[in-house]
Amino acid sequence: MTHSVDHIALEAASAAADKKAKDIVVLDIHDLTPVADYFVICSANSGTQVEAVARAVTDKMAQLGVPCRGTEGMDEARWVLLDFGDVVVHVFRPEEREFYHLERLWGDARQVPFEMAQ
Repeated sequence: MTHSVDHIALEAASAAADKKAKDIVVLDIHDLTPVADYFVICSANSGTQVEAVARAVTDKMAQLGVPCRGTEGMDEARWVLLDFGDVVVHVFRPEEREFYHLERLWGDARQVPFEMAQ
């Protein structure tokens, strides 16, 4: 079954939420760059949690039949980037997220509503 890109982005966000990622933001960047259609940005409190969130997202995408094209940053687990083609997931430690502030950098992007399960 083929999934829409927005569904894939929201499923990635949901997988991150399942591992207690914080401040999850889904940005629609398709009108701004050819790099991807969506960024999913989230924070994790420790290197261990960053790795757990990244693994959970990768596992969920594999279940959906969406292969990971590339992974960066797992060795240091401070900012992990997961490339799923049209969806790129960024898992940050809080200090790196504050420093790079991708939400500000991509401030013209439309934020997609995402409700974390309570």
